[in-house]
Formats: sequence, C-alpha cells, structure tokens
Amino acid sequence: METGRAEAVRVQAWRRHLHGYARRAHQDLIFLHAEEILELYPDLPRKQRETAVLQKYPAIFIIGIGWPLKDGYPHEMRAADYDDWVTDTSKETGAETHGLNGDILVWNPVTRRRHELTSMGIRVTKDTLKQQLEMSKQLDFMKLPYHRAILEDQIPLSIGGGIGQSRTLMLLLRKAHLGEVSVSVWPKILKEICAKNDIFVLE
Repeated sequence: METGRAEAVRVQAWRRHLHGYARRAHQDLIFLHAEEILELYPDLPRKQRETAVLQKYPAIFIIGIGWPLKDGYPHEMRAADYDDWVTDTSKETGAETHGLNGDILVWNPVTRRRHELTSMGIRVTKDTLKQQLEMSKQLDFMKLPYHRAILEDQIPLSIGGGIGQSRTLMLLLRKAHLGEVSVSVWPKILKEICAKNDIFVLE
C-alpha cells in the first residue's frame, strides 16, 4: 500500500511539473521576425543567432522563414510548395518584412541548445506558389498533380503545421537525445557515445 501511495504522489508531482512547464512556456512565448533577429545579431550565423536570442527569450516564434533577409540569405531554406514566405507584411510590421509562416523554438536546459518544436504557417495560394517556385527555380514542379490542384483551385486554402511529438517529449521529460523517447535504428557508434554519457536510446 505504501508503494502504491508513493507512486501516486510521484505521478501527481510529475503531472504538476509538466503542467507548470507547459503553462510557463506558453506565457513566455515571444514573437520575433527573422529580420529582427538578424538586426540583433548581424555578425552571427543563423543557428548561433537563434541560440543567442534564446538566452534572452527562452521561447520564441520566429516569423518569416524562407524569404531572403537584408544580408541576402533566408533565415533558413523553406520548401516552395509548403507555406507562404513571400507575402509582403511591411504594412503590419512597419519594416521590410515578408512571410506568413514561422517556427517555435525553445531553450533546452539539458542540451543547452536551441530546440525546435514546430513549423507552421499559412499555406501557399496559387499566386504565392508561382512566386516561390520561380524564386527557388523549381517551376517544373507546376506540372505535378499537387501543384496543379493548387493552381487550378481544386483544393481549399489552409493553415497548418506539425508538432514534433518526440521533440516535445524530449523537452518535457528532460531528455538529451531523441532516441530516449522514440524507437528507431541507431548507429552503433552513436549508442556507444550516448552510453558513455548515461544516455540510453530505445531500440
């Protein structure tokens, strides 16, 4: 009976921990455009900019991923047929900005690195699809069934995104490697390196 009570207390404490962490992460989410982050850290490459800004804001939503920034490079490459990274949002932001998409990144206290949780955005229309395919030199994609369906208004416009379930579990369970929360085939050398650091991947 004592073991059962102890287990119940432990589970309740763990639930409070997870709920509290999720609530704090939600409250602290800061929205920043990729251009703003570039202005803050103009001398750092993209991943180092993310790491730096996460020291100030532990949970951020980076807007506008895919459009070339003022330094001539996109914050990160984005598929041309996925979400909208070309729409001009200057009127809304008061600056030269583009894009109706973004990623949620948080600071991972275990790995002490950036930790991406989700990628999302307003999906392309036939006009933004054409523009993004042209910019990425992929106009031949317009012959494919999915792309034809968008261009011919055969499928509805949408908003979407994907939550990285394993990445979210890594964060909530305070794990250092994806293999600690999801089963896969891992190279022998990776498992050996992890084991030396008391990290045991699932098989």
